[in-house]
Amino acid sequence: MSVGDPRIRDAFIELADTLVADYDLIDFLHVLTLRTVELLDVTACGLLVADHRGVLNLVAASSEQMRLLELFQLQNAEGPCLDSFNTQSPVQCPDLSKVGDRWPHFAPRAIETGYIAVQALPMRLRESTIGAVNLFNDTVGVLDPEAIALGQALADIATIGILQERAIRRQEEIVAQLQGALNSRVLIEQAKGVLAERLDVSVDHSFGLLRDYSRDGNHKLRDVAADVVGGRLHLTARPPRERGHKATDPDNP
Repeated sequence: MSVGDPRIRDAFIELADTLVADYDLIDFLHVLTLRTVELLDVTACGLLVADHRGVLNLVAASSEQMRLLELFQLQNAEGPCLDSFNTQSPVQCPDLSKVGDRWPHFAPRAIETGYIAVQALPMRLRESTIGAVNLFNDTVGVLDPEAIALGQALADIATIGILQERAIRRQEEIVAQLQGALNSRVLIEQAKGVLAERLDVSVDHSFGLLRDYSRDGNHKLRDVAADVVGGRLHLTARPPRERGHKATDPDNP
């Protein structure tokens, strides 16, 4: 592998093409593990990513053996990926048979699986570290600096892809929440109009009735409004109660 290797260019083009609004994140990360194995000439690659609680989870692996080893690493809370994530720094071990008591459970299992050397790289963007990449080899030795630099670049691509997916999802959630609020507001306005006409009261009075019923029964105002509009709830024309201030619509003081 060299900087001029056309496979590197092709891999980055392929990965960049997946960074669109509707891309499949899991498929993207799986492809990235395969390209990492191919370009760095390592035996296997795995990706661990932290959830919203900061707990690492396996999200992609280049093989089933790699997947099982990564899960073992998580279950036993020890291993190079966890160290890299916690220290936000690369972790290198050229010979897992000589780690002593550093990873007493993980190292023997990795050797039993067929891996003898490992390089873990943090997945980070500026001050944020969201996971780590594990690179395993079946022979003793360290990756050369050029390979490590390329591996970090691929880890950075994975980080950008994950953060973009999270940003898109967060934006969609915000838009959905806003649309939900707008829809609720329209429904409440309809209920106010229905009550005002049905009970021959003012719009402010009808809103007070809606709010009193909502609070007394611990119902959401939107649900009460929906029942009124749908004819499932019939309120009586009584004076809205005072609750420390006049019972008025906050949008129509």
